[in-house]
Amino acid sequence: MTDEPKRPEPPLTGDERTQLNGFLDFLRATVVWKCSGLTDEQARRPLVPSELTTVAGLLGHLTLVEQYWFTVVLNGQEDVWKEALEADPDAEFRVAMQTPIEQLIAAYEAECERSRKIVEAMGLDDEVPFRGDRKVNVRFVVAHMIEETGRHAGHLDLLRELTDGLTGE
Repeated sequence: MTDEPKRPEPPLTGDERTQLNGFLDFLRATVVWKCSGLTDEQARRPLVPSELTTVAGLLGHLTLVEQYWFTVVLNGQEDVWKEALEADPDAEFRVAMQTPIEQLIAAYEAECERSRKIVEAMGLDDEVPFRGDRKVNVRFVVAHMIEETGRHAGHLDLLRELTDGLTGE
């Protein structure tokens, strides 16, 4: 982890879309920062009782939720994880434990870029079908991903400190 992370600061002013996307991109960059510079062994090391809550596992999970909420829910694409998750609800964590950390980071960054493009093409009030007869709008998905990414960035912060002592916001 570098001392000076390259993260876009969320804008202090701007419209709703600009600020929501700004906070989400700040958190996404924080995730990448917290995961960078580790060996595969460090990224897979269990440091808390839940053996799947590792840097690698959380990065695999965050990649999956980006893919699910933006590509599947908002963009209507096939859920490529559906069968694996039906067989094992923790499949994305287990797959990540076998994947090199640099590959996980690259996959996460690519998924985030895909997500940005999907949101860019939609309005915050645009609604899509969700789990049967319900609907969800883009604003909900972006706000949910801020919460999800922020929560796991906090987990990653603690795991990183336990791994090599490095800290930072």
